[in-house]
Amino acid sequence: MGIFKRLRDLTMASINDLLDKAEDPVKMLNQFLLDMEEDIQEAEVAVAKQIAVEKKFQQQVEEAQDMVNRRTEQAMKALEQNNEELARRALQDKKEHQQRYDEMKQQYDIAKTNADQLRKQLQEMKDEFHKMKLKKETLVARAEAAKAQKQINQAMSGFGTDNAAKGFDRMSQKVLQMEAEAEASKELRSSSRTLDDELEQLGKNDGVDDELAAMKAKLAEKKQS
Repeated sequence: MGIFKRLRDLTMASINDLLDKAEDPVKMLNQFLLDMEEDIQEAEVAVAKQIAVEKKFQQQVEEAQDMVNRRTEQAMKALEQNNEELARRALQDKKEHQQRYDEMKQQYDIAKTNADQLRKQLQEMKDEFHKMKLKKETLVARAEAAKAQKQINQAMSGFGTDNAAKGFDRMSQKVLQMEAEAEASKELRSSSRTLDDELEQLGKNDGVDDELAAMKAKLAEKKQS
């Protein structure tokens, strides 16, 4: 059956090849597993049908065998009662049931062989699916790690480059220039003081001279005494 061959042909290499072409490995892996689940469901339906055929032939075989055994017993019972004609008829019918048994047994054996093979293939599909699920978890983790690494690499690609260093140098020079301009403005303010400013400053007393004069007077009084 095609669905069985399709699953048997799936290998790790084919998955990796698919991922190489996929834009989003995680989405592709999920879709891949979904396809496999659908194939398994189809296979389960096919296996169920074959098992039904097997069971049907098995029932017919058992019925034919029962009739063979019954007619044998009935023929013997007829002979015990000296009814040879009835025994003959029972054995004739037994022969027909024996032929039917042989035919049904042959069909049953074929059906059972097919059903057993399909059961085995279905189990192989399920085992393969389980392996792919485990493989998916590993691949998803690797994909997420690679995505994070790529994002970090992209973020750091412009970190500490010549452009950034030159930008810092420009800002440093600008700060130095601002400081120089502030100092120059201070000096300019000092050099531009008017005569009135200086005279006004002379009249200012911060109290130190008064305190010093008081201390001198106190010391002179102490010496006189």
